[in-house]
Amino acid sequence: MTATGPVAILGLGLIGGSLAHDLSALGATVWGFDADKAATRHARRAGVIDRVIDANLRALSDAETVVLAVPVDIAPVLLEQACARVQHAALITDVGSTKRRIMQSAAALGLSATFVGSHPIAGDHRAGWPASRRGLFADARVDLCRTADTGSAAWKRARALWRSVGATPTERDAAMHDAEMAFSSHLPQILSLAFAGTLSSRAIARSRLGGGGRDMTRMAASSPAMWGPIFMENAVPLLDALETCLAQLGALRGAVARRDRRALQEAFAAVQAWTANKT
Repeated sequence: MTATGPVAILGLGLIGGSLAHDLSALGATVWGFDADKAATRHARRAGVIDRVIDANLRALSDAETVVLAVPVDIAPVLLEQACARVQHAALITDVGSTKRRIMQSAAALGLSATFVGSHPIAGDHRAGWPASRRGLFADARVDLCRTADTGSAAWKRARALWRSVGATPTERDAAMHDAEMAFSSHLPQILSLAFAGTLSSRAIARSRLGGGGRDMTRMAASSPAMWGPIFMENAVPLLDALETCLAQLGALRGAVARRDRRALQEAFAAVQAWTANKT
């Protein structure tokens, strides 16, 4: 990576903590902040971070790169709190699953030139520092979103940052990113929640599930502190995704109710053609 100064990571959960692991292993100077004191304590003892950032965020004045690795509802608030400290940072970025609000916040705070929205597609249902690990971003895609004023230096640094930990950066428009994530990420999460709730309502234990059922319910164990704000912030695209999915379910329900084997076979054929398409 091109950074030579300290990288400050605000939030040492799955994503922030894993990024700290990887950057530290590369020899970068990593500073860390987390509202959970145990997370910073463990990260410091493990030698993953070189310095614990206090709640006053004063240390950010000396950071070259600042990464917001907190839930999407907290990131804009934290960015506002840190604004006076990060005026001289070469790169400010985040890792949230939605991009429009945080980028609007960066613009409103006058940080557009050095801000790049980042979203590493490398999630897990586990959360917190104990879930973080080296190698999480290997071969992962990272969507990068520019503000209207993002400078070329900040953009190059963002690409270099993610490439250094094995990820593949891809440029995306923020609105298009959020609309796509509603279907490809947020919808599966809410369907997992609904499926697990359905099983629970009929007292069907997870131990009774096969591999497919376990796969489908795995995400239901995800952190509500992370996913609740994502659903709220991306509500309009997510509602579109839900309505589209409900139409599909309605068609399948009708086929089952009619005992229409041909309609079901056609549904399978259409999906199999989609799964076979690797593009």
